[in-house]
Amino acid sequence: MLPHEKTLVKRLESKPFALLGINSDGEADVVKKILADNQITWRQAIDGDTSGPLATKWNVHGWPTIFVIDHKGVIRYRDVRDQQMEDAVLALLKESGAG
Repeated sequence: MLPHEKTLVKRLESKPFALLGINSDGEADVVKKILADNQITWRQAIDGDTSGPLATKWNVHGWPTIFVIDHKGVIRYRDVRDQQMEDAVLALLKESGAG
């Protein structure tokens, strides 16, 4: 999954697209090392652990949980990965007039 996300972020860097991570792998220092080791360049919110406030608010019980949100802020897809995630993003970009 990670290689596909990296490719997608790079390919869509000039489009109105953002990949945001909510990371539940521990404290900031631990997460920063994970991000550096895996060359993850997109924004991350650090939730601390799997019962953190973001995971709780969004009712996340499994990792990864993926939400694809359109340009109006509406969740349009959930738990799509790899090519399905890319197809969802490209469809929404086209729908918004940016694709």
